[in-house]
Amino acid sequence: MSRGASSGPGVTAPEAVLFDLDGTVVDTIPHILASFRHATAEVLGSPLPDEVLLHHVGVPLARQMRYFTDDDAVAERLLEAYRVFNRATHDEMARLYPNTLATLEAIAAHGLPMGIVTSKSRMMAERAITLFDLGRFFDVLVSADDTTAHKPDPEPVVMAAGLLGRSPRACVYVGDSPADVAAARAAGARAIGATWGVASRERLEEAGPDAIIDDIGALPRLLGLDGTTSA
Repeated sequence: MSRGASSGPGVTAPEAVLFDLDGTVVDTIPHILASFRHATAEVLGSPLPDEVLLHHVGVPLARQMRYFTDDDAVAERLLEAYRVFNRATHDEMARLYPNTLATLEAIAAHGLPMGIVTSKSRMMAERAITLFDLGRFFDVLVSADDTTAHKPDPEPVVMAAGLLGRSPRACVYVGDSPADVAAARAAGARAIGATWGVASRERLEEAGPDAIIDDIGALPRLLGLDGTTSA
């Protein structure tokens, strides 16, 4: 894969494909932002700027709250306010990105196992997967509840690869945040940045992915799964 490219030659098909969930497979960024706005307005008295609220999306939620306050008790209140709002409004606000189902079907048609590696709680990740009937595509789910270290640490990616019986180096990991790219690279997996989620192309480029794509529908071609050959 060519670094920073949104198109170009494909690559040898990996042995497995791993995905982040929020901002990559499921469009929950507006929902996440609304949840942050609600929590910070309720607990801090006013919401913080949107770019501040979204800057650390990709790491576990409890850690994100500590970027907004140094006070443990305030961080806990922020976390609780976020969760109450987020859980109550998830199903009405979450969406699938265009071309998601077609892309997952194309990968599955080539017999490649797939997994989700997310910093979301298992309960909420399973809720999104069930809502859109995505469980038929994914053989493994590694959530924030399943590891002691979290993205950008490589542990979640390494665990998912292991559960699929693959080396991380035989996998690609597709994600929309710098933390996703860093976790993939540290694990030895190939990292594909997704520009349709939380981070700008510039932030993704700074993280150094193997490739960047602007539409999940471009993934099969990039991986050489549409009849193209790798360079």
